[in-house]
Amino acid sequence: MMEPGSSVKVIKSQRVFLSNEICPALIIIKNGKISEIVTGSDRETTTSCEVLDVGESLVMPGIVDSHVHVNEPGRTDWEGFWTATRSAASGGVTTIVDMPLNSIPPTTTLQNFRTKLEAASGKCFVDTTFWGGVVPGNQSELRPMIRAGIPGFKCFMIHSGVEEFPHVSESDLHAAMAQLRGTGSVLLFHAETELEDQRIENEDPCEYSAFLNSRPDSMEVEAIQTVSQLCLQYQVQCHIVHLSSAKALDIVKAARKAGAPLTVETTHHYLTLSAEHIPPGATLFKCCPPIRTQDNQEKLWSALRDGHIDLVVSDHSPCTADLKKLETGDFMKAWGGISSLQFGLPLFWTSARKRGFSIPEVVKFLCQKPAELCRLGNRKGSFLPGFDADIVIWDPEKEFEVTEACIHHKNKLTPYLGCRLYGEVFATLVRGKIVYLKGKFSPNPLGELLLAQ
Repeated sequence: MMEPGSSVKVIKSQRVFLSNEICPALIIIKNGKISEIVTGSDRETTTSCEVLDVGESLVMPGIVDSHVHVNEPGRTDWEGFWTATRSAASGGVTTIVDMPLNSIPPTTTLQNFRTKLEAASGKCFVDTTFWGGVVPGNQSELRPMIRAGIPGFKCFMIHSGVEEFPHVSESDLHAAMAQLRGTGSVLLFHAETELEDQRIENEDPCEYSAFLNSRPDSMEVEAIQTVSQLCLQYQVQCHIVHLSSAKALDIVKAARKAGAPLTVETTHHYLTLSAEHIPPGATLFKCCPPIRTQDNQEKLWSALRDGHIDLVVSDHSPCTADLKKLETGDFMKAWGGISSLQFGLPLFWTSARKRGFSIPEVVKFLCQKPAELCRLGNRKGSFLPGFDADIVIWDPEKEFEVTEACIHHKNKLTPYLGCRLYGEVFATLVRGKIVYLKGKFSPNPLGELLLAQ
């Protein structure tokens, strides 16, 4: 049997994902790229190379998770490249895109980007690329960062939760979008805006409803209205990160119809968890925007089915246990963020299979579309000759339980502990090399830091 760290030349399986079907095939790998995919009777022609025969396991393009907070440098007690990318590898994720916050410094200047690259160097078990950040007054840094390899930028329309990444005003957005026009770059929005004080007095902060009522749908709707107008005006690709409110979808549909280059993602937690099932004091479920009702969740699934939501990501946002205020259970004071990088594929598949979604749709939402968003659609997210041999080998029928022992991210905090999920990952390959195999990792990090061309 091949070992973690070794290079694979040929993979054989009875179930290989090809364009829109699953069939028996051989995948032939040369120099870390997919050289050819052989189907039909030709599969039996013997190859001189050693073959990794995975039997009935499903072979599919590796997951691209375009929304991950690695927090290095500066907050490595929360997470870091070593633990985040091992966690990714164990979940079949072969490329992550690191968010420009909550690291110190944030990725908001060319110099800070260089600091980030230095911090990530030699620590990544999967391929890693980086979003920049738009903050008040940094518009002159955007084009130099694009030239240095940043595929796009993220901004907040509301307090980000950390002082070093301030949120933008509408005039900041005009300044940034004027810089981004014509560059092919994308601007990502945390789309919530502060409305008149939402807080309803005398609510118990340990009840989830108190937190949910403090971040109503209207905050997202209002923000997305603004984004749609700017997107139409400047014709710069805009992307809504972690959409939680289905009430904003009509605005998105209308903007796209009018010609706005607008895309939207949602996350595994909005598709899996619902407000009705969050116990008092269970702050591991807190994130912003909030997990909403079951009824809202079904509308997100429908939007995904109808093509109104483009992709699904983890928004892995870890922290240390003390910041989750587990001892008091105060939702209003706890850090907002959910850790799930490793479990994106099984979380999505467990819920999607019940709703009649197929494997080709999993590939579209978790591989192809995220790769396109971060300008890697010409080399990641699909099985095509010349593409990187980034591969996840997994068993969609295999059920497993999320236990602390199987978690590879740094702080073993997640609302999914104890959940039973379908879809166990057997092996993960990055550019033809085995980075993860049955609980073991390659001895050295084999991921590369990718710069947009």
